[in-house]
Amino acid sequence: MKKLIITNMCLLVGITAFSQTPEEMKAWQENMTPGEQHKWLASMNGQWDATVKMWMDPTSQEPNISKASTTNEMIMGGLYQRSSHSGNMMGQPFMGESITGYDKAQKKFLATWIDNFGSSIMFMEGEYNTKADNLTLEGKMIDPATGKEMHVKEVITKTSEDSHKFEMFIVENGKDLKNMEITYTRKK
Repeated sequence: MKKLIITNMCLLVGITAFSQTPEEMKAWQENMTPGEQHKWLASMNGQWDATVKMWMDPTSQEPNISKASTTNEMIMGGLYQRSSHSGNMMGQPFMGESITGYDKAQKKFLATWIDNFGSSIMFMEGEYNTKADNLTLEGKMIDPATGKEMHVKEVITKTSEDSHKFEMFIVENGKDLKNMEITYTRKK
């Protein structure tokens, strides 16, 4: 049965590919070829030491500071970057993973985030700013305490070939409240 399903899927893909015009095939080829945005992501590949500052209440408390490690690698032929994080947060082991890519058809960056501190998946989208050399992503996440959606924003700024900064904000009433900042230094 498994072999039959795989054979039928291959046949369907083959028929679809052969039924496309040369222009459509060219568009598919272009869409699956990494571009400048993918190269920007790949420039942050490698292993990184991270200093994490997290504010539980950014308006009245000092940040909790911890250390972490991150590994970034391009996958799927250079179209996506997988970023794997490990460390401690609030005295507990922390693991997280993101997939970030540039969707050439939609002309925007798309990203997901998962971690062991919750069962939700965060979805974000955004744009790269060439002058600031940063990527701003915005999206929604669920606050597990209330079950309500929260507007979140992330800014990833490349500060050198061997360092970059990640900032996360909760957006409330049009104001950005920074709740996390991570400074990355490339491991030697």
